[in-house]
Amino acid sequence: MTQLTRAILVVLDGVGAGANPDAAAYGDEGASSLEHCAQAIGGLSLPNLGKLGLGNSTPIVGTPPSVDVLGSYGRMASAAAGKDSTTGHWEMTGVVLQTPLPTYPHGFPADLVVRFEQAIGRKVIGNVVASGTEIIKQLGEQHVRTGSPILYTSADSVFQVAAHQDVIPLDELYHICRVARDMLTGEHAVGRVIARPFVGVPGAFKRTEHRRDFSLAPLGISLLDLLYAAGKEVIGIGKIEDLFAGRGLTQRDHTETNSDGMAATLRWLERDFEGLLFVNLVEFDMLWGHRRDSQGYAQALRAVDAWCAQVQSVMRPGDALFFTADHGVDPTFRGTDHTRECVPLLAYGQPIRAGVDLGTRATFADLGQTLAQAFGIGPLAAGTSFAGQIMDVL
Repeated sequence: MTQLTRAILVVLDGVGAGANPDAAAYGDEGASSLEHCAQAIGGLSLPNLGKLGLGNSTPIVGTPPSVDVLGSYGRMASAAAGKDSTTGHWEMTGVVLQTPLPTYPHGFPADLVVRFEQAIGRKVIGNVVASGTEIIKQLGEQHVRTGSPILYTSADSVFQVAAHQDVIPLDELYHICRVARDMLTGEHAVGRVIARPFVGVPGAFKRTEHRRDFSLAPLGISLLDLLYAAGKEVIGIGKIEDLFAGRGLTQRDHTETNSDGMAATLRWLERDFEGLLFVNLVEFDMLWGHRRDSQGYAQALRAVDAWCAQVQSVMRPGDALFFTADHGVDPTFRGTDHTRECVPLLAYGQPIRAGVDLGTRATFADLGQTLAQAFGIGPLAAGTSFAGQIMDVL
């Protein structure tokens, strides 16, 4: 039997691979992040990801299907209720939400806001549904003048607090968000409380890379929990620590940009460990998708494609590399929200069979179940393993 020594699971945050079967119910029928980004810029060449089957799993102008795919490939549909990062990451590790986390299309209840203000000792402004870039344009000057944090939300289950770093230092902003996280329980248990720091002057405010997410702990046993209990290393890079509330992790490397996350991954791969290296690359979502910037989105993909070759060059026997995503953020779609999409599924490494078409899986949880079987642990409560299709297992 072949068991994995190390799995490198890379989540390209917001890189969708075509509308989910229930996309229409979310208002996202026709969304297709990779496909539409490539079309919008006249073609997108991703040769290394293409060799792993990315163009075989979803149409990408400039990255055609590969004849000799080096790994296994397919897509995964989301079965969980919701289309945000928390829901997507939990689902791929075996925790599938049956009911969506609470959202606030008309802002947060007045009594909740009053309690929050009392707890942090500051009045807030905003309390509306808004784009993060637009809200600081609208209220940034008032915030700087008054010192009142900007409270806002979106179509997702988020409680977001924006503040200028010179008005409310990062440590205080993070404390404010931890206070909110402790308050938001029961019916108000939002998926994430997000600190959104910014800098600059009126007319030129700019969000920084010091965003922090404070998530609920998973509402069930995840792949991370099983690996941790089995004595395996579970190393979270990027916002993995935030999305799982630190649970199930043995090591944390809280990088804030794609380039830092990619560099950290290469550093960790120089070390000897057995277990999971779980990487989130956030900029497709945070910087480009929500801004509907196809050029920026494409350039970030090109950077990952080049890095993919570096990862392949340092992989060892017993290593397996997986690429996927947590939801879509089609940079050509209407609005500024996430898009309900299937996500790519690529697997590569010495233990992984080449040229296996995995089709479209019914749930992201199939990946978690597969990794559990490959590591000889589990099973998880949800998902169907495809380990037997891509490697030799009992």
